[in-house]
Amino acid sequence: MASQADIVVAGAATPASPINWGAVIAGAIVAAVATLILTLVGSGLGLTMISPWSSQSASTTTVLAWAAVWLVVVQWVSSCLGGYMAGRFRRRWTGIHSDEVVFRDSAHGLLAWSVATLVVAGLLGSAISGIIGSGVQAASNVAAGAAHGASAGATATGTGSSPSTSYFVDALFRPTDAARLNAPGAQGDAAAIGQATRILVTSVAAGQLSTDDKSYLAMLVAARTGLSPADAQKRVDSVWAKVQEAKTKTQAAADKARKTSAATALLGALTLFIGAFIAAVSAILGGKLRDEDEDRWSLSS
Repeated sequence: MASQADIVVAGAATPASPINWGAVIAGAIVAAVATLILTLVGSGLGLTMISPWSSQSASTTTVLAWAAVWLVVVQWVSSCLGGYMAGRFRRRWTGIHSDEVVFRDSAHGLLAWSVATLVVAGLLGSAISGIIGSGVQAASNVAAGAAHGASAGATATGTGSSPSTSYFVDALFRPTDAARLNAPGAQGDAAAIGQATRILVTSVAAGQLSTDDKSYLAMLVAARTGLSPADAQKRVDSVWAKVQEAKTKTQAAADKARKTSAATALLGALTLFIGAFIAAVSAILGGKLRDEDEDRWSLSS
């Protein structure tokens, strides 16, 4: 005859876990694979819109718009598939309220979406960090302007400056006649170019070319090129205007890249939130259909 202690131990059944991890992993795998496949399809479609021939290539705005739309499609379709599979594969719970069943189904869909998101983020982490990193770099460029160039160019010579700066410096010292192309005085030219480079870089960082620097540049240009003082002054003014225009274009491009990266990041976050919701709802639908099918099979048998 069994003792009372044996009866208590035998009757204390281990409660089943409310989470069916097999269904969660299955849904996550389906969602991750769907994301990768749709991403490859989107990449292929995107490449068909881009061409080295400007007449056959879509505009940047069009490409970015379609990329954003496809990102939404990828997230929503994969979340729907993963959530539905998680709800469809989970085991049936008995003896609990219907509201609890709905909650557990939604939790399974959310867990499947979370696991799939972590997997995809690990596989595509470099691409995501590249998008965000480009925006951070663009923002720093906009904020810093040419300050970095000024610090780097404070000790630069004509041969050590950046290609863009060298172009403007060369424009200052272009000779007016062929005889000066082979004229002696290379050391003097190097010293003048070095001074002009440092003046331009520092002035770009400060945002203005002082009167003293402008006069000195005009004097250097007149001495090295043979131009009259008035013509040298006009050349300095013309080159400085081009430098300012180039700086404005660079800042505009950096600011555009920053805004594009910010919009992409925000859209990605919003899409993920909606994807989580879709996964939860799809899991509820999958679980409900599973229970209904099981009930019909039980009645028919």
